[in-house]
Amino acid sequence: MFIDLPSGLGAALTDLTLPHWKLDGPALATSTMEEYRTELTASPQFAETAATLRRALTGEGGGFAVLRLGKLAQALGADDDRFLRLATAFAAEVAIPFSPFPRWPLWKDIGVKVDNDPGKSSGIGYNAFHMDLVNATLPPDYTTLLCIRPDPLGGGPSILSDAHAAVARLSEAHRALLAESGYHYGTFYDLHGVGEEYKPFPILDGSAPGEGFVRFTAKMLKRSELGQEHAEAARALARELVQGQVSFMLQTGDYLIVNQRRFLHGREALHSGQENVPAADRRLLLQLFLRTPSGTGPAA
Repeated sequence: MFIDLPSGLGAALTDLTLPHWKLDGPALATSTMEEYRTELTASPQFAETAATLRRALTGEGGGFAVLRLGKLAQALGADDDRFLRLATAFAAEVAIPFSPFPRWPLWKDIGVKVDNDPGKSSGIGYNAFHMDLVNATLPPDYTTLLCIRPDPLGGGPSILSDAHAAVARLSEAHRALLAESGYHYGTFYDLHGVGEEYKPFPILDGSAPGEGFVRFTAKMLKRSELGQEHAEAARALARELVQGQVSFMLQTGDYLIVNQRRFLHGREALHSGQENVPAADRRLLLQLFLRTPSGTGPAA
């Protein structure tokens, strides 16, 4: 769902200056969340917009939303602290913003580096379907991406797919294999607020159909040594995710929020010729993670 700000709300927020946030460990402090909510609920139609956002993320058939903050970004500057604080305040209406990376601030830059692995978030190639921090016992409930600059050459559309719908289209045999602890991916270090390393893990966590995380990253198919049957089940899931994907281009100020218990995300390749674009002009996203207060670990 794409959510535009009502004109009255957009005008009110343009004139609003929220205070700098405070952190409590890795998370946005409760006092800051309360202060932001008090300030914003006084703005016309904010409560209704926040409710629409929450429904898009958790209501029947939902799982992701794009909050269109482009006019705010234009008025304030997409790289202005005032704009970033407003985006943080909207995020806090969904769940608790936090950073799992001690070496990064609350929002993490995802720029473009032409020498990086093309399949990584900062690379220039296809970034296959995945959930963030797939190998943590307490992965973020939501991953969010704020577009500061799209690819000036016109590439890199976001892709999303309903993970549970993809699982439902698989054979019973494949679903049984995905429910076994036969999967592993990546490393786990210098993290906080996401539990412990989960290795090996099941892709399906034993929740009722349509619920729980689908712990999948297509990168495991090339970068992890998986058993033949488990790998084939994961490849079948990858095909279904692509079959059911939706694709759209984020523009400056667009704020994508993904419920990781429902949808997986990725990105098509950036347009060729990135090496000819000055680094300061390349695509730039800011990433923020959210945790629901009731977030729990994997099923026993």
